[in-house]
Amino acid sequence: MHKVDKFSPEINKIYFIECHTLIHILHGKGSIQVDFKNYFDWQEKAIFLEKGQYIKFLSGDFTIRRIEFSNHDKFYNKNVRVLFKHLISLGYIDLLECHECNSFLSETALSTNSSDIIDISAKQWFWQNPFKANKEEYQVIFDTKEIIDHEFHNKLTSGDLVSLINDRGYNAQALIKDKVGLSVKNLLQTKRIQESKKQVAFSDKNIQEISFDLGYKDDAYFNRVFKNSVGQTPKQFRENFDFKNRDIFSQDIIGLLQKYHTQERSLAFYANEMNLSIKALSNKVRAKMNTSLGQLIRLELINTAKLMILEGQSISSISNQLGFEEANHFSSFFKHYAYLSPTEFKSKKYNL
Repeated sequence: MHKVDKFSPEINKIYFIECHTLIHILHGKGSIQVDFKNYFDWQEKAIFLEKGQYIKFLSGDFTIRRIEFSNHDKFYNKNVRVLFKHLISLGYIDLLECHECNSFLSETALSTNSSDIIDISAKQWFWQNPFKANKEEYQVIFDTKEIIDHEFHNKLTSGDLVSLINDRGYNAQALIKDKVGLSVKNLLQTKRIQESKKQVAFSDKNIQEISFDLGYKDDAYFNRVFKNSVGQTPKQFRENFDFKNRDIFSQDIIGLLQKYHTQERSLAFYANEMNLSIKALSNKVRAKMNTSLGQLIRLELINTAKLMILEGQSISSISNQLGFEEANHFSSFFKHYAYLSPTEFKSKKYNL
């Protein structure tokens, strides 16, 4: 059984995930946040989330289809968990890359066979092979992640964790370092920090309670680890995240960027519009959105350029409208940040 609904999400609202869920972006572009990490230029994607995660939409023009799967049997399939058991990034399928996924979602997502999209997406994920591993190696990597997810709060050292993994017949340390680029210790620390952020942001527990729950030896040590990793103390992070009041700062700055990015790239302009100094605005963007203001401006330019390219406008016209002195300057800019030339991007869109 599954539940399907279609809606336009509220900007900056936290949508908590209660079961295995597919978020299908039907319309819109811009930024989303999942588990405190922001993702930009987000369109034409199928996003896979599991219970305990959250998603927040930082732009106001999204329309999504949400498919919630209440039958958990399928998710014990080890080939399926690669979509939901996130390691270092977000589980998703780019629908520009998966024609079969796109067709299935367009034609049959409301049918009783909606769960079949999970099998199709998993097949696509393995085809993309992001970690350049074989299926057996993937199972070792994701078995390790499941152990971390289950044991992270049990006051284990990384040595204890490695022993536990090896006791199950794995020699995972070198494999994970080679394929994922992180050590088992890094994965454990990342999980602890992520869960720390959730408790700090979404609960009224005091810091001492949180540090004890998550297996830290004392709250002073927890404060130090948290600040070294996040760049803010737990108290500062709780205030900046502002879960209950839904601070509209992110909405305001994104709105300004969408309105002015083709004419204005000066940090001073946006600082003036927000009635802040450049330093204060830059610090607030970093604290609230985990990126730089310059990066946000560049992403808006890339988003607009992509739409113009797909509308069939010439490179010369796009370059002029976006304020580049020469067409070749625009092409170089686009390739640097989109990883494709304008011509390659257009070809990829229409020649799947």
